[in-house]
Amino acid sequence: MMKKTLSLLVALSLLMSLGLPALAGEKQTINLWSFTDEVPTMVEKYLEFNPDFAAKYDVKVTIIATTDGAYQPALDQALAAGGADAPDIYAAEAAFVLKYTQGDASSFAAPYKDLGIDLSALETADIAQYTVDIGTNPEGNLVALGYQATGGAFIYRRSIAQEVFGTDDPTEIGARIGPGWDKFFEAAAELKAKGYGIVSGDGDVWHAVENSSEAGWVVDGKLNLDPNREAFLDISMQLKEEDFYNDTQDWTDAWFADMKGEGAKGVFGYFGPAWLINYVMADNSGGSAPGEGTYGDWAVCEPPVGFFWGGTWVLANAASEKKEAVGEIINWITLDASEEGLQYHWANGTLHGEGGTKDSVASGAVMAKSDGSLEFLGGQNMFDVFVPANAFANGKNLTQYDETINRFWRDSVRMYTSGQISREEAVEQFKQNVADNLDVIVE
Repeated sequence: MMKKTLSLLVALSLLMSLGLPALAGEKQTINLWSFTDEVPTMVEKYLEFNPDFAAKYDVKVTIIATTDGAYQPALDQALAAGGADAPDIYAAEAAFVLKYTQGDASSFAAPYKDLGIDLSALETADIAQYTVDIGTNPEGNLVALGYQATGGAFIYRRSIAQEVFGTDDPTEIGARIGPGWDKFFEAAAELKAKGYGIVSGDGDVWHAVENSSEAGWVVDGKLNLDPNREAFLDISMQLKEEDFYNDTQDWTDAWFADMKGEGAKGVFGYFGPAWLINYVMADNSGGSAPGEGTYGDWAVCEPPVGFFWGGTWVLANAASEKKEAVGEIINWITLDASEEGLQYHWANGTLHGEGGTKDSVASGAVMAKSDGSLEFLGGQNMFDVFVPANAFANGKNLTQYDETINRFWRDSVRMYTSGQISREEAVEQFKQNVADNLDVIVE
């Protein structure tokens, strides 16, 4: 009897030293890291919808905001340290996701195939290609996918469209403002003649310009100023010199005021994905129902150039000891196109019950069977525009340095358009900032 007791104690001790549950009923912990509560909330719902899974696993959540660049260093340290507290699942946003899928930290990411995920679902779910490109590592393995699709549209005021162009039909307005920037500026001149700005500030145009480039900021370790991105100097200056906007900066009070129609002059539209409508414009429209503020006076149409803006990708740690469980969660978030999957709930606003916020999702198959009609858009089904918009988005011109280099570039452009420096000085200042702050060759 004594020998059996000692043997049991040794076995329990060994199990505990390996970080495994000592008792059959003890739950294992999955560590989830994110920069907002969005993915953690999804996982919480997964546990609610799957009680058998929840009986086996607890999810420990760590949320560190990207404010002041705090998230990435903390995540990097946790991944490198490993051990029981290392992330099993972690999220990365568009501004820095390439670092974790293709850049300096890509070695930590587990290929989805190693998580037991069936990659044939990419085709059946009709996942937006740009999200796949961004989530594929240099060896050709898929290591990250998102749940949103953030292909962009032009979001415009119906009442202004009727007054200036005689129609608010999305197809006709799309043909008025594009394709291409020449048609966009022709429309801007017509709007100006009636006292309107075509956009609020040059930041509204930037994301469309940025993602229309053929190549990213860094090519073969060298800074690359793509002609399409360099053209932002001229696009921004034309908006300024011809008074086609209210000269606001994005994410400021003046920018939000233009969404309410309370700016210096009425603003026709904004460039953005569905999340801009749902989580920014709707809350800053001055109302919550048609007829209040500008709520209900908006529509979406094809933009002058295809682009995307933002998004969150979900990755798994290659060192995780719970790959199968992690794979089940990630599959539900990113590839499950059934009506029980996260994306169907997300597209139809039913994750927390009926009547929630609808959003554009990565699965075209899900959006094809979902209703994207919004009161904010005068009843328009936004998926009619965002599904093709996702196909035109380009995921091959990102780098792991985009967040920093974009800031340097936009600061230099703003100094140029305000008359503080010349066009040539703006380019040189930009290059110097990159050379001084990043490990990138500047010629």
